[in-house]
Amino acid sequence: MPNVYETEVAKRFTIYNSLFLDLPFDHIYRTGTLLPILTSACQTGFEKNRTPKQIINQFFEELMSDKTEKERNDLLFKMVQYIERQVVLFDSIEDAAFEKVNDLKGKGTMSALISRVENDNKKEELIDKLKKFSIRLTLTAHPTQFYPGNVLAIITDLEAAIRNNDLGMINLLLQQLGKTGFINKEKPTPYDEAVSLSWFLEYVFYPSISEVVVRMLNRLEIPLHNWENPNLLKVGFWPGGDRDGNPYVTHNITEKVADKLQNSILKCYYRDIRKVRRRLTFHHVEPFLIKAENRLYATLFGGEDKFTSKDELLEVLYEARNGIIEHHGGLFLDLLDEFILKVRIFGFHFASMDVRQDSRKHDDLWNHILLKKEGKKALENYQSAKETEKIEKILNFNELPAIADMEDDFHKEMMNSFKVINYIQKNNGPMGCHRYIISNNQSALHILEVFQLARMLLEKEKEMDVDIVPLFETIDDLAAAPGIMKQLYQNKVYREHLTYRKNKQTIMLGFSDGTKDGGYIRANWSILRAKEELTQAAKSEGIDVVFFDGRGGPPARGGGNTHNFYASLGPNVANEEIQVTVQGQTISANYGKQVSCTYNLEQLLSAGMISHLYPSGENSLSDAQKAVIEEMADYSYQAYKGLKSHPQFVPYLEKVTPLKFFGMTNIGSRPVKRSNGGGMKFEDLRAIPFVGAWAQMKQNIPGFFGVGVAIEEMEKRGKLDEVKKLYKESLFFRSLLGNSMQSLAKSFYSGTAYLKDNETYGGFWEMLFEEYQRSLKNILKVAEMDNLLQDNQVSKESIAIRERIVLPLITIQQYAIQEILEKGKEDADLQKLILRTMFGIINAARNAA
Repeated sequence: MPNVYETEVAKRFTIYNSLFLDLPFDHIYRTGTLLPILTSACQTGFEKNRTPKQIINQFFEELMSDKTEKERNDLLFKMVQYIERQVVLFDSIEDAAFEKVNDLKGKGTMSALISRVENDNKKEELIDKLKKFSIRLTLTAHPTQFYPGNVLAIITDLEAAIRNNDLGMINLLLQQLGKTGFINKEKPTPYDEAVSLSWFLEYVFYPSISEVVVRMLNRLEIPLHNWENPNLLKVGFWPGGDRDGNPYVTHNITEKVADKLQNSILKCYYRDIRKVRRRLTFHHVEPFLIKAENRLYATLFGGEDKFTSKDELLEVLYEARNGIIEHHGGLFLDLLDEFILKVRIFGFHFASMDVRQDSRKHDDLWNHILLKKEGKKALENYQSAKETEKIEKILNFNELPAIADMEDDFHKEMMNSFKVINYIQKNNGPMGCHRYIISNNQSALHILEVFQLARMLLEKEKEMDVDIVPLFETIDDLAAAPGIMKQLYQNKVYREHLTYRKNKQTIMLGFSDGTKDGGYIRANWSILRAKEELTQAAKSEGIDVVFFDGRGGPPARGGGNTHNFYASLGPNVANEEIQVTVQGQTISANYGKQVSCTYNLEQLLSAGMISHLYPSGENSLSDAQKAVIEEMADYSYQAYKGLKSHPQFVPYLEKVTPLKFFGMTNIGSRPVKRSNGGGMKFEDLRAIPFVGAWAQMKQNIPGFFGVGVAIEEMEKRGKLDEVKKLYKESLFFRSLLGNSMQSLAKSFYSGTAYLKDNETYGGFWEMLFEEYQRSLKNILKVAEMDNLLQDNQVSKESIAIRERIVLPLITIQQYAIQEILEKGKEDADLQKLILRTMFGIINAARNAA
């Protein structure tokens, strides 16, 4: 819909952007009139191979030659602030045009799928699949959202004003935007993050999930009351439970967040029941609704007659329902049934909290437990034992030290983090918190360490309502995962636990850290291969495996077109559930408004159904196709390993990119690296700042590096036609290269070309640029396109406008980096410029970190 996009987005932005010039702020007119001149100077300057420093200096020499360095920097800061607000305006315009730019009944929607299955006589097959299927979107607090909460609220109102063409309100909101700070003065706490995401739960996910389910059931002619699968669409929640590398998450915070989630859903119910009561004013019905309303009020605000579970609330609602049917001919029954369905979906928990911790922390905890209970010699024997002997020791361990007797506060906190699961399950129900995720999982022992701790600390010898979820991240760990899980399934004690958990095992796979470890193609291919082998290993042992994908926003972290990804997995990957993390900008961009949330939920739901109902060659890979991808993955992996081992790789990240500034942005509660030690180590870097740093430089290395080499190597061996054929016939491979095109489209190497003359980093920059050129040329060759995203004009135009808006920010940031590198020492004003430009660059990209 490129013409619609041009009218509804591009032209509107041009018109509304002019409003900034009339805002009643000091120097706004001068800033606004000089900015287009700077933008033009940047475009012309980079075309003529000028450096950022030359472009900025020439701009000032021509227009402000008499100004001091401080006055020049002040103008640059004002321009940064101006552009930040232009980005907000563009986001709001794009959001307001969502339903005009996207076909809400077209490909990938449930409406289109239901029409298709009705034509193909597959309606009953679809219904049967829906009864057993589930999608779980897990909201994480990972720091990729650079807007503070008050700015997000303005964006919401601005989008509504633009939708209504309310020019007066748009003007007022732009004034408010001009007076509102864009930077958090302090880091948010984990509880602050939870409160921020609770807004999306209350005002977006609560209405959107119920809307999708109700609309689908009505279209399929299934009475809401008869629907068997309230878990079809559900939400997971990491703020307050994700302890991996975040020292600020404590068991007290976890309890507080769980209470907040329950409070949020009860507020939704209280608002809804008051609306339902306005229609259900009949005898034999109204008294039950009044009772439910009063008890909800007491539960929310304190009182005698509280609800203690969703079942108690449903019991009262079902009595009201019986009254409608028996005495009033079903009048307004649909209103009550919709409300009952919401209670069945969201319970008293709203979203399911996950607890997560790194495997190395569990190793350390067990070492201290053994030392305290059995002494130094026993610990030495344990540490030198084989894995099978360690497992036997752990599973036969039957008494832990009292938490209060542990010397280390962190170990006390780890043990209390198990105890808090009991609290949440008692207050919010079993769905409130029923998973413990183990980061950096490398062995069956790592899983059984947590399993045994859970059994003892939850005081549940059997029938424990907690799933132990290993997270496999690195390339080596992904390769070892099937063997680890097979070993686990054959362990008698753990198998008894799985039997109680209905023979279901959830396994998490880390796209972000996988790409950081192995590069773009190798990581994505290793994960698909691991899924196939893990599916087979589980099936051979009579286990149903569920995959939980740790995906970020950009293609480099598993993002991009998720509908195509899940539709392409094929018949050899377990497909009873889709579970995926959603974070930061991806939450606000894809799920931040009800219309976009319902659309993207349906895209995921439809993808899961299509891969089951319409298996095709496009959605599965033959052995020959797998061999082609495997060969390309090897070439790509070798190229990426060569990059990682380059002596300038870590120094470049540390000294040239803005990586170190991510910790100063005050956008997330957790540190940017896992280790507290001095110096930067690659293995300690978190994937988000790692990918984000490359995005700031507009180099986007994790999203394409090695792709160009892989295609080139295949061509050298006379296999280019096989690669082209694979692109045409495989949705998985087409999605892989399509997402890589996004990374290339958001790259701008002219901005950092000055680095090729740097004595220290010149050779390294040339290496990056060569692979960028190689990947660009070869991907276009395989896709048989003249330019990037030729098959997705809307995305192409959106990226082009966003990149044009932030071009001055990119130039200003690189100007500051270039100055610091040339001076050979830090400069506070230049560092501040780098820090301030980061916000607009990330926000404009929407999924760059």
